[in-house]
Amino acid sequence: MNAKRQLGEFLQTRRSQLKPEDVGLATYGDRRRVSGLRREELALLAGVSSSYYSRLEQGQSSNASAEVLDALAGALRLDETERRHLHDLADGTRRRPAARRAVPERVTPAVRQLITALGEVPALVLGRRSDVLTWNRAGHALFAGHLDRSAPQRAETRPNMAHLVFLDPHTRDLYVDWAAKARAVVGTLRMASGQHPDDPALAALIGELSVKSPDFSRMWAAHRVKSGGEPVYEMRHPLVGLLSVTQQSLRTEPGQNVVVATTEAGSPSHAAMTLLMHAAGTR
Repeated sequence: MNAKRQLGEFLQTRRSQLKPEDVGLATYGDRRRVSGLRREELALLAGVSSSYYSRLEQGQSSNASAEVLDALAGALRLDETERRHLHDLADGTRRRPAARRAVPERVTPAVRQLITALGEVPALVLGRRSDVLTWNRAGHALFAGHLDRSAPQRAETRPNMAHLVFLDPHTRDLYVDWAAKARAVVGTLRMASGQHPDDPALAALIGELSVKSPDFSRMWAAHRVKSGGEPVYEMRHPLVGLLSVTQQSLRTEPGQNVVVATTEAGSPSHAAMTLLMHAAGTR
């Protein structure tokens, strides 16, 4: 993945999504060839020269200061997550590409203890490329009971959550609002690509999904990054039916997150989850 190109595409996409009236610019009825802001208009709002901004968007500059990036973020009305992503992309343009082979991701003993201690609460650990590094029995039953439970133990057989969401029919049917889950997955990969622009395995995953899934290709082109919060998903599980699940993400090792799925105590969803855990324990 080319860091300069990623930075330029992110700026261009966000600029095209802002209209003059969104930022208080008068157009005086002139005919516009672009739907969003012009480069010179965004440069004016950010307080930088039009030629400098054009070079930045065209991938011809890699020396944007933190102050300039913050000014651009303000002009583009980025939220805090998007602002951090912009800085990550700019940092990537200054680094030399890493030639060494990526070290396989591993889960620490402490994180394995945490996953085990969660017991009947579904949990799994995702690596920076959304690989499932480990899961507990409950996490396996909720998210991928149709797969071999031991698959995450070997790097060559590890499930990949992005791959499952876009290319696995079982996982696609699992989410009532599949598009919301898919956008969150793409947003997470966008953030990872900004933080690890020289990761060949991540680039290969994005390339594969872009070729095999038109939905992924379209969402990836939007350059959205995942925002904060704890999303609640309606899930349609083949064993227990509908349940409403809150998915919380807890960062552990760099690039790794523990994803925990909970239901409201006393709710029908909690009863369905209890039934699913009982079924998983007796299979």
